[in-house]
Order: sequence, then structure tokens, then C-alpha cells
Amino acid sequence: MKRCFYLPGRALIAVVQSLPLTWVAQLGRIGGGVVYWLDGRHRRMALHNLTLCFGHEKPLAELRALAKENFRRIGETYCCAIKTPAMDDAGIRKVLEVDGVEALKRKKEGSRSDGHIFATGHFGNFELFSRLSVFIPGYQFAATYRALRPETLNQLLESLRTVSGIRMFERRTQSAALKKAMSQGGMLLSLVSDQSARDHGIALPFFGHPCFTTPAPAVFALRYGCSLFAPICYRIGLGRWRIEIGGQIPTHQDGRRRSVEAITREINDVMEAAIRRDPANWFWVHNRWKTGNKPVSIEPTQRADPNKA
Repeated sequence: MKRCFYLPGRALIAVVQSLPLTWVAQLGRIGGGVVYWLDGRHRRMALHNLTLCFGHEKPLAELRALAKENFRRIGETYCCAIKTPAMDDAGIRKVLEVDGVEALKRKKEGSRSDGHIFATGHFGNFELFSRLSVFIPGYQFAATYRALRPETLNQLLESLRTVSGIRMFERRTQSAALKKAMSQGGMLLSLVSDQSARDHGIALPFFGHPCFTTPAPAVFALRYGCSLFAPICYRIGLGRWRIEIGGQIPTHQDGRRRSVEAITREINDVMEAAIRRDPANWFWVHNRWKTGNKPVSIEPTQRADPNKA
């Protein structure tokens, strides 16, 4: 049974990787547009989140348009994430720009090691962080993930993500291996920081509403003396992206460690600014604002009606 699932998956990957990137991106946008109408649950979640953040700033028609474009962008991202692992370094350089690499060379207060922590999020083609070694040589790139089910699907994703040499650590089962790797130095670790973290998160405001935010980037940066950044991947055209590394987020001030909460709050601020800059570029289908088992409520002044989208 596992083989029956794996082989068609590998065949689909091979077909997608044989196509030009612009074709793949356009097919993904078309597919995302279809999913917008078919997937009512995630459509409602996207409209809920957009209304929560922009309901007092944008009319409902604009929110619906943003939701539709967001689904197209997600489709483009997922399809291109299949294609880009098969591209050589020269091909990656043609479709991806990276701004701010020079900031990684400047150690600041509190950065006692040669490692870096990237607090990343679901912006643009976020899978391209696994190809940053093309632009930033000299580091062992690593990232954490949560294994998917069935196992064959997880194997397919790992085969795509690790082709560039990035090391992947399963968050729940490989924490000891990750700590050992970090202690050896020379690591550039990407940690996804924009998902709800109810189990071990800090309740901090995001767009003015409380959400549970992972403290992992701040904790790792402090523990291993790494410099900390919150880079954002922006879509700049069909099958084209730019990763902006941004300025270093300080972990120390006046010779003293900053609190994990203060550092994490600053990461949230960077991500909020990136979302405001290009609202369709973020992963609105995720329930970011979880309180218990229900999403936070929207004030009734401008509630989106997803059934009329």
C-alpha cells in the first residue's frame, strides 16, 4: 500500500519538475483558484483572519479579493516548491534574489558564535529557504519540521527539502540531535515562527489580538549565542521571489540579555509589518489566533460572510 502511494507521488514530482517554472507557477495559481471555491473550511478561515486584521481598514470586497489571490499564491508556492529543488544553482539565481547577506557577516552584542537563527514564516515561497546556501556559503543549513502522515508523504517531502544538503530535524523526536548539532557551531537554523503554539507559546499581540507565539527562535539565539534575524520571502512576479534578511534582532542590550518575550515580540512586529506590506503574501488559511479550541472572535462591525465570496 505504501509503495502504491509513493510511486505515483514520485511520478507526479517528475512531471512537474520537467516543466518550465513559469508553467508550473501558472498551473499552481489556477489550481489555487479552484481550491478557493471547493475548500469552504479554509476559505472561511482565510476570510476570518483577514477580517480580524483588516476589517476596520478595508471593505469586504477587498478582503474577498485578497483571500482569492492568497489561494492562488499558495497554489503557486506549493507547485513551485516541487520544481525548484530540481533546479541548479544558476537557475535558482535567476528566480530568487537575496537582500541583506552582508548583515550576516557583522557580529553584534551577544553574538558569541558563528551561527545564525532565522525566525521564518509562511511568506511567499518559504521553501526557498532551503536553497539559501547558493547565496550564503560556509554554513550548515538546518530547519525543523513536523512529520506528516502517511509516512510515504513525509518521505516525499523530505526528498524535496534535503536535496540541497539542508539538515532537517523532526521537532518532536529529534530535539537532542538538533541541540548537539547547534553546539558544534557553524549552523544557520530556520525556525517557522508564525504558527499557533498553544502548548509552549507566549501569549503576545499580533495585529492587536492575542495569539500564542513560539519562543523557540529567541531561546535558541540566547542559548547558543547566535545572531537572530526574521527574513521574509516576497513574491515579486510569476515564479519570482526576493528574500529580505533584514536587520539583526538584538538578543542583548547594554551588556544584558533581553527577555525572551521582548525578543519574540520584536519578531512578531517584523512579521506584522511584512503582512501589511503585501497582505496576499502570507498564509491566511492557518488558524493563527487560537484560544482554546476556537478562533478568536471578530467584532461585528465588519464580519466577512464567506458564503457570499
